[in-house]
Amino acid sequence: MQVRNTVILGTGCSGLTAAIYAARANLKPLVFEGHEPGGQLSLTTLVENFPGFPEGIQGPELIENMKRQATRFGAEIRTGHLSKADLSKRPFTLHFGKETVQTETLIIASGASARWLGLPSEQALIGHGVSSCATCDGFFFSGKEITVIGGGDSAMEEALFLTRFATKVTVIHRSEAFRASKIMLDRAKQHDKIKFLTHTVVDEVRDVEKKEVTSLLLRDLRTNKSYDFPTSAMFLGIGHIPNAKMFEGQLDADKDGYLLTQNFVHTRVPGVLASGDVSDRRYRQAITAAGTGCMAALEVEKFLEEHGR
Repeated sequence: MQVRNTVILGTGCSGLTAAIYAARANLKPLVFEGHEPGGQLSLTTLVENFPGFPEGIQGPELIENMKRQATRFGAEIRTGHLSKADLSKRPFTLHFGKETVQTETLIIASGASARWLGLPSEQALIGHGVSSCATCDGFFFSGKEITVIGGGDSAMEEALFLTRFATKVTVIHRSEAFRASKIMLDRAKQHDKIKFLTHTVVDEVRDVEKKEVTSLLLRDLRTNKSYDFPTSAMFLGIGHIPNAKMFEGQLDADKDGYLLTQNFVHTRVPGVLASGDVSDRRYRQAITAAGTGCMAALEVEKFLEEHGR
């Protein structure tokens, strides 16, 4: 079996940046798309905060450009989702269904998937008024009334950030008790732009036909009564799930599953690097993911040189 110099998991900003740098270093990286090709940018419409695009760029277009750039320098991109990995010895052994790959180094850029409510109407309107990233999309709803779903610190952070743009932010939570820390909850409750609806769930997001959010169909859990709630956007603040479950017991992770790194991108296993949202619970931006992807590729190049490859 051919042993690869490096394998990269993920084709979001982090994985593709790593692929560009590794390919330009003539490492011939093998890149697997994973179960969410393109990462969260593939679900985003207009990206206005990625440097170099003064008029903005569509998320899928940015990913496609990076993919073409990586393959131009010799990166090989395949469809495949990692099912099992053995990181106990080098070369590392990776299983993608029936395919087995061995590699001297591994860059984990598999990202983190946003938690969604799972409503068909919600999924249809992602990028059209439904978002899981206030930092990415809040600006588009300046001067409008918007909603945030959730009761933890993520929801409070989203709501507080969105007050910079919205005239009113309504936090919708299914319970009366909040998981958010006291300091975050108090800060949100004291803000004059933030209102709360508790004991309430979203049953539908409207209006799919118009390709924009016009209202939410809410249901009061105490009375089971439903009603329309006008809003221009719905932001999910119920957290993210790092795509790192396949490394449980082999790599260190925090209580929520984010991979722990040292010196930005190094895991505790030499030759295994982690970059982007799979290890970043704080920033979760395309540009920071790209930056750590660059770091991971440079560290891989250095590691292979030190080990005579």
